[in-house]
Amino acid sequence: MRTLKKGDLSIINKIMGPVLFGLCIWLLPHGVFDTFQSRAAIGTVLWMAYWWITEALDYAVTAFLPIVVNALFNLVDMKDVIANYASETILLLLGASILTVSWEIVGLDKRVACAFLSIVGTSLTTQILFWFLLSTALSTILPNAVVTATITPIAVSMLRYLGINKVSESEPASIILMSIAWGAGIGGLASPLGGAMNLVVVNYIQELTGQEYMYMDWVIKFAPIMLVLIVSNCLYLIWIKPKHEGLEGSKEYFVKVRKEMGKMSKEEIACLTIFVVATVLAFTRNLYASVLPGLKPAYVFIIAAVLSFLLKDSKGEPILRWKPVQGKVYWSLMYIFAGGLAVGTLLTKTGADVCIGNYVSQMGLTGGFVTVLVIITVTIILSDVTSNTATAAVAIPIVISIMNGIGVDPIPYVFIATIGVNLSYTLPTSVRSVPVGYGLKPSYMFKKGLLLTLIVIALMSVSAWLLLQNGWFAL
Repeated sequence: MRTLKKGDLSIINKIMGPVLFGLCIWLLPHGVFDTFQSRAAIGTVLWMAYWWITEALDYAVTAFLPIVVNALFNLVDMKDVIANYASETILLLLGASILTVSWEIVGLDKRVACAFLSIVGTSLTTQILFWFLLSTALSTILPNAVVTATITPIAVSMLRYLGINKVSESEPASIILMSIAWGAGIGGLASPLGGAMNLVVVNYIQELTGQEYMYMDWVIKFAPIMLVLIVSNCLYLIWIKPKHEGLEGSKEYFVKVRKEMGKMSKEEIACLTIFVVATVLAFTRNLYASVLPGLKPAYVFIIAAVLSFLLKDSKGEPILRWKPVQGKVYWSLMYIFAGGLAVGTLLTKTGADVCIGNYVSQMGLTGGFVTVLVIITVTIILSDVTSNTATAAVAIPIVISIMNGIGVDPIPYVFIATIGVNLSYTLPTSVRSVPVGYGLKPSYMFKKGLLLTLIVIALMSVSAWLLLQNGWFAL
């Protein structure tokens, strides 16, 4: 019997993408997904997911599928799809990528890497926990896209200094980058300031209660959930890490190297200053938003990138020139992120997400454990295929209408839905596209994230149910 060769499998994977698309259009229940457009949107999600996971094409190429599908079938206004490929977040990622290129050129990446390694050490367990907890902590008060866009390149710089130039070929590097994405994802749940999806929730709560919702109450309500999430995620990351494998070198060695490097050069100071100022401005926008309403984080990083081209070295020559820079910028990072946003646009604009919600509303939910399980499962799945904010905008009003329909106070279930809205682990959409753009394989993330997704669904459903039973989520 003839065995499949790698080339044969590649052809099969390429064909299976559009086959899944066609099967969705044909087989999805027309009574639920009542328009061709909604079924095609679901089909596009599966097509993209399949090609990303199987690596049928380059990840960045697959990211343009929403444009291809929409051009062929005219599902939504093309302007809405195209807008995702030049969004503010894309500009933020471009600016941050250019800034990290400046680090590489002046040698700042080596200095930062040694600084981290001399403090944290090279134990893989320590590294995983450090990057995960750092991104989790920062994402409690900062947009998770900004967190991943600034932290990931620092981690990549450290790995490159250690000789790991291809993240895709190193499991320790893959886990480190994955831990950053997962940490940034769950961190947003700890505070209303963690992302726009939480502000959507706050708005609905204020509408339901008719009064201002205090942010400290949010922190208290989700504290036990955050504890379970942090502990379970850390244990899982440690469990899946390669056995008896760490990073090269010792803590003592990097302390020595750091001392031998001497003082920072003027070029290093200049590049670091621009990066720090840009990051601080992005994180403290609320302090100057009324004075400079147009200076959003994305534009801060673009301005910083432009200023980097004005810097001169000790010989009076520009530190950055566009031709060498463009070859080092992570273009695929931006395309993958944009593709995730674009397929989310197809889901929302075609009404496919609403169809899913309406289907869930017809399941005869009564407010018990099954209701909690369904809400968390559906919101996590939606957050994996589209943005957290889009999921919140769709899921929260549906949850409210379901609970009102069965005569149950909707507010506790709004909080439960918020848990799922903030969690996603498997597909390279939203913040998870950032490490993928730096070399993390989508297939690796899907493989490792799928089991964690099932574990988290179970843990969150049980935890939320127990808290619900004790009146924890009531106002």
